[in-house]
Amino acid sequence: MIRFATKEDVPLILHFINGIAAYEKLSHQVEASEELIHNSIFGENKFAEVIIAFDETTPVGFALFFYNYSSFKAKPGVYLEDLFVEPQYRGKGFGKALLEEVISIAKQKNCGRVEWSVLDWNTPAIDFYKSMGATPMDEWTVFRITI
Repeated sequence: MIRFATKEDVPLILHFINGIAAYEKLSHQVEASEELIHNSIFGENKFAEVIIAFDETTPVGFALFFYNYSSFKAKPGVYLEDLFVEPQYRGKGFGKALLEEVISIAKQKNCGRVEWSVLDWNTPAIDFYKSMGATPMDEWTVFRITI
């Protein structure tokens, strides 16, 4: 089962964020807190959405995404910020189900595309995304200004 997260899921969302940060060896960069997550996802200004996958009643993974805009397509798009499945549940279809659900949500909202970034060393994720039909955008370089 997959469902949209609720305010009561904030501690779980933070748990998953910490899980993906640990996997990516980036725990030292996590500034998220329950209060910040609550305010940015469930507060007055909602900047992102979260869906959670369950194995029966056990939460096993999540996808966090937000909307952007493609001027070339003149349509909104979805940016998948995080896709994470607990290690013991990987390879059981939960990641695929989460990605398919994000794509379905994007289609329902008439979005033109779904995009995300993957660390170059994360070959299991790269292989998984390619198996889902995703195309690497090798000719693009991601830039960032942290404020």
